[in-house]
Amino acid sequence: MSKIIPFRGLRPAADLVTKIASLPYDVMDTEEARKMVEGNPKSFLHVTRSEVDLDPNIDPYNMQVYEKARQTLDQFIKDGIMIQDPKPCFYVYKQKMGNHVQVGLVAGASVDEYQAGTIKKHELTRADKELDRTNHVNITGAQTGPVFLTYRAVTAINHIMEKVMEQKPVYDFVAEDGIGHTLYVVNDDNTIKAIENEFAKLNVLYIADGHHRSASASAVRELRKKENPNHTGNENYNYFLAVIFPHDMMQIMDYNRVVKDLNGLSTEEFLKRAGQVFTIERLPQGSAPAKPTQRHHFGMYLQGSWYRITAKPGTFDEKDPVAALDVSILQENLLSPVLAIGNPRTDKRINFVGGIRGMKELEKRVDQDGYAVAFAFYPTAIEELMAIADAGKIMPPKSTWFEPKLRDAMVVHKL
Repeated sequence: MSKIIPFRGLRPAADLVTKIASLPYDVMDTEEARKMVEGNPKSFLHVTRSEVDLDPNIDPYNMQVYEKARQTLDQFIKDGIMIQDPKPCFYVYKQKMGNHVQVGLVAGASVDEYQAGTIKKHELTRADKELDRTNHVNITGAQTGPVFLTYRAVTAINHIMEKVMEQKPVYDFVAEDGIGHTLYVVNDDNTIKAIENEFAKLNVLYIADGHHRSASASAVRELRKKENPNHTGNENYNYFLAVIFPHDMMQIMDYNRVVKDLNGLSTEEFLKRAGQVFTIERLPQGSAPAKPTQRHHFGMYLQGSWYRITAKPGTFDEKDPVAALDVSILQENLLSPVLAIGNPRTDKRINFVGGIRGMKELEKRVDQDGYAVAFAFYPTAIEELMAIADAGKIMPPKSTWFEPKLRDAMVVHKL
């Protein structure tokens, strides 16, 4: 079963939500955050990226940063721009990006289930980033950004969500990037019970995005449990802020690669070696970008030309859910053996470009930014992600790029 709980959400005052709600902390660096908060003292980035209000030379992981985050959040509450609901609620969060619509449930998800593996993960975490979120949550006393969870879609849950959305939302706005955000409060006891009962029928939930946030929630729970001699298991710190979407509403975009050099090879040598494991077709000069339209097909941009490249049969194991991923195929058959990118997590010669930036961004990286070659992918499917999680395996880094992003501050979970 999946145990989820309603909670007393801390939310923006309705007339200020467009000023407060912000992009998640991890889609920008400090300098970008500083620019985003200019002229907006109410941006929630003052909490999630609180170094923007400190000396520019400060280390973002300095303890002063977390203390500043706590002070700012406390001030937002004192000033009444963030208000806590009087009773535990669920929340329905609807997003619209172009023609794509997704509707998720905002709830507290169980740390116990995360630790037991029935909230399944598919990525490794980095110790420094995990510690950063642990410090932020523990010192602010709040989970300020949600974990993005998914489950295999259930008709009964869809019907409950549709019924909730017949009421008037508390927020309904379009952000500066054109993405629509609508939030409904679920405070009716019968509806709350119905939601709890339906989720209790689910055997597993999956982390789509937010592995560091969920790991930090687990770490904070252990810290607070140790400090609390009267621990019962029902405290708020036993649950983490999540937005839970049915799998068939998820939108995964391509997560592309750019590489600095050809590992000392000439263009001809590189193409010859790549041609041993890929079928390569050069497109006429000036052709539209070779955006892949199916699995195991890739686009490649090299010296002003686009190529279509296709993995040859027998060069990967289709029965292995990790080996059959396109990111694995390119890594194992080209990036590692030909371009000597051994560990894409740490190698400085490779960089990653989210599909939201478009194919022209790949051309720019090669034509203007000093990269030698770019590779475009067909998006990983949500079913591939779930199959890997079910197998207890780990996806390669930068395999998925989810859009639209969940806005921070729509609902905050106080510990």
